[in-house]
Amino acid sequence: MQAHDARVLHPVDEMLPFGALFLYGLQHVLAMYAGAVAVPLILSNAIGLTHEQTIYLINADLFTCGIATLIQTLGLWKLPIGMKIPLIQGCTFVAVTPMILIGKEHGLPAIYGSILVAGTATVFLSPYMGKLLAFFPPVVSGTIITIVGVSLLPVAVNWAAGGNPHAPDYGDPRYAVLAFVVLVFILLIYRFASGFIANIAVMLGLVFGTLVSIPLGFTHFAKVADAGWLGITTPFKYGWPTFQVSAILSMLLVMLITMTETTGSMLAAGEIVGKPVSKDDLTRGLRADGFSTVIGGILNAFPYTAFSQNIGLLGLTGVKSRFAVSAAGVILMVLGLFPKLAAVVAAIPTPVLGGAGLALFGMVGASGIQMLVKVDFRSGHNLMVIALSLGFGLIPLGNPHFYDKFPSWLQLILHSGITAGSIAAIVLNLFLNGVKPAAMETRALAADPSNAE
Repeated sequence: MQAHDARVLHPVDEMLPFGALFLYGLQHVLAMYAGAVAVPLILSNAIGLTHEQTIYLINADLFTCGIATLIQTLGLWKLPIGMKIPLIQGCTFVAVTPMILIGKEHGLPAIYGSILVAGTATVFLSPYMGKLLAFFPPVVSGTIITIVGVSLLPVAVNWAAGGNPHAPDYGDPRYAVLAFVVLVFILLIYRFASGFIANIAVMLGLVFGTLVSIPLGFTHFAKVADAGWLGITTPFKYGWPTFQVSAILSMLLVMLITMTETTGSMLAAGEIVGKPVSKDDLTRGLRADGFSTVIGGILNAFPYTAFSQNIGLLGLTGVKSRFAVSAAGVILMVLGLFPKLAAVVAAIPTPVLGGAGLALFGMVGASGIQMLVKVDFRSGHNLMVIALSLGFGLIPLGNPHFYDKFPSWLQLILHSGITAGSIAAIVLNLFLNGVKPAAMETRALAADPSNAE
């Protein structure tokens, strides 16, 4: 009787050997590192911070990324916080422009004051967002996931071209060749290797690409020597937070947009690992985002969300254990404490990241297409939902300046193809198909078979 009642351990909850955890976790870190450090770099350059301040913000961001990832994957004691699936956390790019505007006008303390308020609001709003899962049937969630993957592909292409469009050597054919070599190397491992080696194909590709780029002069370790050995993140490093109404309102809008994007990322991760997302799952995941954002405001970091970049890695490797991503969280915290280690990872050339990114981000889009296969197209309504949502989502990619003359608050929403496409998919589905009340209960039952009578 006990054997009959015993539950089969889901792959998401599988504890792997220590060595495998470390390597899988390191692979996740390598895949998201460029995106993780991009936000503090952009913000620092835009508001004129010193080199020392920039390094501090990078370390604080990495350290808090690690904390946020552990909260999301492991939960927080017995509190209803954390989705407990393999989602790595990083700073949302939606917050970059508002933070720059706030920083120029009021300084870093106002940025962190607005982050604290917005994070707290997210914690309290998360149960209401969780009730909106009925608005994300397969036609909507599959479309959003596809848009996420397609929207990320230009990031990989930019990396493959050198990473900095203003650099004189941007688009150097050697960069494209290096990215292509890395991609082919990953594909060869994926095709001919098996088991553990196949699962770390991306990490091996990044290591291989970095080694190849050394004689080409693309890898530079000078910043490793300049970096300090130890960097401790202290709360409110740049003074007590200040609370400006305009800054708080803009950051609240950022978090509302981020919650929409995060919902799509969580649905994508749940689909890939075979663990459908219930209403309560979504609430816990969004609450973790809000709680981590509050921690970011305290530790001189930023608003946090599920990183779409790493969702593709779940599908590419087939490793579904949340503890592998927890290991990535620990590694990120260590990198945040030891600047020299972070500098070593930062030495990976962007073209190498570009080659790996094409595979990773393409896998996210493919996961969305896989979900759309389940959609009923007989009426034609679902086809229109997908078609127009993709159209709206791709406008910022096709013409980044399309919305430049729109009001600034509307630009904040529409300049993100993921957000614009997500909103379009939800609204179009409501207009053409309506809401099926059973959708939420069906997903909850699928997520927890014990609810069945």
